[in-house]
Amino acid sequence: MSLSQLRIVAFFAAIFLAPLSRADDAVTADAAQPEDFSFHSQFTNVTQYHPSFTSPYRGPNSLDPGNRGDETMDLTIFAGARLWQGGEAYADLEVDQGFGLSNTLGVAGFPSAEAYKVGAASPYARLPRAFFRQTIDLGGETTVIDPDQNQLGGTKTADNVTITAGKFALTDIFDTNIYAHDPKADFLNWAIVDAGAYDYGADAWGYIYGVAVEWTQSWWTLRAGINDMSRVPNTAMLERGFGQFSVNIEAEERHELFGQPGKFKVLFFDNFAKMANYLDAVRLSIATGNPPDLAAVRRSQSRPGGTFNLEQQIMPDLGLFARGSYNDGTKEAFEFTDINASLSGGLSLKGARWARPDDTFGLAGVVNAISPQARQYFAAGGLGILIGDGKLPYYGTEKILETYYSATLAEGLTFSLDYQFIANPGYNPQRGPVSVIGYRIHAQF
Repeated sequence: MSLSQLRIVAFFAAIFLAPLSRADDAVTADAAQPEDFSFHSQFTNVTQYHPSFTSPYRGPNSLDPGNRGDETMDLTIFAGARLWQGGEAYADLEVDQGFGLSNTLGVAGFPSAEAYKVGAASPYARLPRAFFRQTIDLGGETTVIDPDQNQLGGTKTADNVTITAGKFALTDIFDTNIYAHDPKADFLNWAIVDAGAYDYGADAWGYIYGVAVEWTQSWWTLRAGINDMSRVPNTAMLERGFGQFSVNIEAEERHELFGQPGKFKVLFFDNFAKMANYLDAVRLSIATGNPPDLAAVRRSQSRPGGTFNLEQQIMPDLGLFARGSYNDGTKEAFEFTDINASLSGGLSLKGARWARPDDTFGLAGVVNAISPQARQYFAAGGLGILIGDGKLPYYGTEKILETYYSATLAEGLTFSLDYQFIANPGYNPQRGPVSVIGYRIHAQF
């Protein structure tokens, strides 16, 4: 079955599942009646293309300089069940197919967060999430929880403790942002939907086994979590047990600025695993005359980092966001991407002003950088998670501008156009710039 044929089948499969999830709407009408079961579904296709660009040379991890187009598809079924008061269990079944541009290589801030580090021409099924959530009410105002994917409809108090354990994505809980966090609905670029230097624990699809605790009181929330890591950096197999692990701590404050709501978050993380120091790999390369090899110099050590994250409503239909992140650039990127420092920001505008209230226009930019140690490693011909042109004689920060327009065609169905301009892909001023044009079809029920 071709990707185009599978896309059609998946789209109609999502439609046929709609009656199961639309029953949730009736539950919302009676907040006092908690939802006991839920089924939701979604389908997303992202197709991207870039024309040829300047490339005097290329390496194993370079973006293909020729005309190139690729697409990804995923179909997900979300199931949830209430076990007891405050206790919930969830499991997601997903079918994936397709490839990111150049097999998801060549740009540290990769242009599609719907593209995984493992592409496949044939569809395959997996279980990205299977987790338990316990909410303990501590008092305060009672709020209504609307039915949604991985969220049962019901109520909870404003003050509460929430415990999540099992298999999930750290970014389900940490580093969230209402304006830039969902590649199925808003921006697509990796370094815009997440903090670019947040090297969070994840397998090649972005999921881990772990536990997270969130403590919410009035205007603040404190989150903490511990999770396993990949057995080897940037691979599909997760560590068995917690011989290699990461710790995440995030503080969130909620405020009003000129009567408009906003949030500000500060996150600290530290990864404890067998990883390489960039300069150790460079020294070994000089001694042996071979290209630098991170695997040959890995040893147990830690790699800390931190982020800040702002979301601020300016008007009911207009909001802005900003993120900054930094990590220990002396050591190799372990899970996410080859970024040691990143700064991003942008705007999100709803379409009420042009009589399209369910449409969204977004505009954002991000600047990514690597450390001096990483520059030496890539200049010597080293390869990273996503980049490696074989050499890096000149260094530049990677600068990306993204804009999108998401049009609602029917309830639960959107079509988006997306454009990204990438200067210095892979931090290399001798290659590019690159224009990436794409569209997204997303249906959810």
